[in-house]
Amino acid sequence: MSAAGKTIVSGVVPNALSRYFEEIQATARAVAAGRADQPVIPLVPVERFDAFTDVTDIGLTEVDDHTYLLDLIRNPAVRTTKTVASLLMISRAVSHIRRTGERVLLITPTSGNKGTALRDAVARAYATGIVTPDQLRIVMLAPRASRSKLRGSPLTADATLRTANPLVLAHVDRPADVKLISGEVVARLEQEVLDTTGFRVWYTLDLDNYRIADAVRAFAEAELLPITGDSPPRTHAHAVSSAFGLLGYGLGLRRLAERGTPVARHPGFFLVQQLATADMVTSLLNTKVPDYEFDAASGLWRQDAAPEFPLVTADPEEVIDSTFYTKAPVTSTEINAIVERHGGGGVVVSKRECLDRFDRVRALAARAGIEVAEPGLIREWSLVKALTGVLVARERGLIAPGTDVVVHVSGYYSDELIAPMRDDHVVAADTPDEFARVVLAAANA
Repeated sequence: MSAAGKTIVSGVVPNALSRYFEEIQATARAVAAGRADQPVIPLVPVERFDAFTDVTDIGLTEVDDHTYLLDLIRNPAVRTTKTVASLLMISRAVSHIRRTGERVLLITPTSGNKGTALRDAVARAYATGIVTPDQLRIVMLAPRASRSKLRGSPLTADATLRTANPLVLAHVDRPADVKLISGEVVARLEQEVLDTTGFRVWYTLDLDNYRIADAVRAFAEAELLPITGDSPPRTHAHAVSSAFGLLGYGLGLRRLAERGTPVARHPGFFLVQQLATADMVTSLLNTKVPDYEFDAASGLWRQDAAPEFPLVTADPEEVIDSTFYTKAPVTSTEINAIVERHGGGGVVVSKRECLDRFDRVRALAARAGIEVAEPGLIREWSLVKALTGVLVARERGLIAPGTDVVVHVSGYYSDELIAPMRDDHVVAADTPDEFARVVLAAANA
C-alpha cells in the first residue's frame, strides 16, 4: 500500500518463455500461415528447457500515478528485450540439429543488442548441455559505431570458444551496411560451408522471430494488469527504431482474442525516438523535423514550433544511442494505422532533455528495482529515452490526463552491470572478403 492507501500494482511473471510456450507456439503458427515464403520453423522445447529459459522473467510495476514499467530486461547478462527471441531461435536451431543431424552456424549482423543476446543464448545452450560447440556456433558482425555496445560473455572468456564464435567489427559508412556485407558473404559461402564442414548457415534477419517472441508482452500484461471495461484509457510507450516490439505485442493481443480472452479495448501506441532517426514519428504526424536555430549564448539549438520535438538539443541530428539506426522503416504504415484507429502518438527527445529530467527518470526506475547509473556510464539508453519521452509528453499535453501509460523497458545497461568487450577479443573485418575469411575460420575451428 502507498502512503495514501492506494494499492500499488507490482508483479512478476517467472520464466515467461516457458510459461507462455503454448501461446507462443500458437502465435508462430498464425504467422507461418500468413507467409508466402519459407514457413517459420516449428518451436520445439528441448530437455532442460526451463533451465535454458529461466532468464525470461517479466515484471510490471506501478511507478507513478497512471505510469507503469513493463520490465523486459531481467536477463542480467544482456539487459535487453532481445533475450526471448534469441532463446527461441537457439531452441529451434537445437531442434533442427537433433532432427537432421546437421550442424548450425548462425551469422548475424547487428547494431549491438541483438547479437549480444544471441551470443548469450548460445552460451546458455552450451552451459545447460542441450548442444555442444561442435554442433552450434555464431558469427556476429557489428559496425564500429557500436563498439561501446559490445559486451563480454562466456564465448569470449574462453580462447577456443572465442575462435569458434567470433565477434567482428566493420568500419562502414552507415551502420546498416553490416547487413550488406553479411548478406553477400552468406550468399557466397553457405553452400561451400555446408559441403566442407557440415554446418548449415542460418542468417538471422527474419524479423518475424522477434514479433513472435514479443507477443509475450501482451500475455504478461493480461496476467498482471488486465485491460477491463473499468480500466482507464491505456497507451503503451516504447523507445523505437522500427517498433517491432509493439507489433509483437499486437500479435499477442490477437492471440488473446483467438483463445477467447480479448482485452476490453486495444491500447494506444506512443513512440519515442531520437533526432537522427525520427522517421516513425514524422511519418505518424505527417510532418518533418522542425528547423532549429543556434543559440550562441548557450551553444545549443532551439525550436518552439512543434511540441513533439525537442525544444533544445546539442545537435539537430543527434544520436543518443547507436542501436537506433533505422531510417524510414517499412513498419511505419502499419503503426500509423494502429495509432489512427486506437490512439497514441509520438515524441522525439534529445539527450539534453533526458539529462534535464534524469533525476526524475532515475527515481521512477528505482521504484521498479532498476538502478540507473550516472549518465556518463550508460551504454544502453532505451529506458531513459522512453521514460523521458513520457515525462515530456505529459508536460506538453501530448498524452491526455488520466491515461494509463505502460512503458516498455526494452534496454538499459552500463559497463558496471555488464562488462564491456575487451579490444583483444574483437576481430576486425571491413570488407566482404575479410568477413568471409572469418566465417570460414569459425566453421573450420
